[in-house]
Amino acid sequence: MRPTAFARPGRFYRGNLHTHSNLSDGVLDPAEVCRRYRAEGYDFVALTDHFIGEYGYPIVDTVPYRDDGFTTILGAELHSGAMENGELWHILAVGLPADFAPANAPGFHPVAGQETGPEIAERARAAGAFVAIAHPQWSGLTLADARSLAAAHAVEVYNHGCATGADRADGFHTLDLLLSEGRDLTLVATDDAHFNEPDHFGGWVMVKAEENTPEALLTALKDGAFYSTQGPAFHDLRVEGDTVHVESSAVAAVIVQGQGSAAQAQHGDSLTRAEVPLTRAADSAWLRVTLIDRAGRRAWSNPIQRG
Repeated sequence: MRPTAFARPGRFYRGNLHTHSNLSDGVLDPAEVCRRYRAEGYDFVALTDHFIGEYGYPIVDTVPYRDDGFTTILGAELHSGAMENGELWHILAVGLPADFAPANAPGFHPVAGQETGPEIAERARAAGAFVAIAHPQWSGLTLADARSLAAAHAVEVYNHGCATGADRADGFHTLDLLLSEGRDLTLVATDDAHFNEPDHFGGWVMVKAEENTPEALLTALKDGAFYSTQGPAFHDLRVEGDTVHVESSAVAAVIVQGQGSAAQAQHGDSLTRAEVPLTRAADSAWLRVTLIDRAGRRAWSNPIQRG
């Protein structure tokens, strides 16, 4: 069994799916945000400003910043309704149409009569967007909240801005519980960059597509043809019998995780190939793989569903 990202034709394109400009609460204008990502070697970016009335419900037109080697995907961070803790939902939507209808979300606090988070997420998915549960740890998201967001394609498991600004970057607990309840989800690492602190160029996706176009990238995201990383690279990944085979850039550890406490690690020096037996995860309905390099930077495969 070889996951989609390693089985399909094409090449990997580096992209950030969560970024803000001065059209909401970021400090740089959209042209400069795109210029910086392009200059840092990214192939694409989604500028996802806060979709609230305070900022005029922006879906930023980044089409002028595309060129032969760099593209953009339209998107927004959606807000509507209250989570269980009473705070406003944060939902990442990449691939929104420019005319996506606003919710009644005047600011960063819930108001009576507005759409719920699950409702606006469903509407975004129906409009063609790739939808992710944003920064669950930072938001104080409960499992009941997460369960209710049925339209999500993915969980944001690493958010660099939440790491640098709040030390609450994680979404793996939410993801793993949902996977163990039978949800079919992928995972994304992002920046959530505002450029007002060192919140940029710290987490990204590597998307496998045959061309660097918004349409091809969005299709690949929805198909799960990508992995997420802080630096290490997956070159191949496959499951054969009771063993996970990994080829990668040089790392210090390869860890296979499964349901509950199931995990198995292989440690070494400058590992580029690993064969990890499914000792504790043999009966798990899903698996995922983490790479860790000598600097502590990680890469994460999407979950592998085993039926």
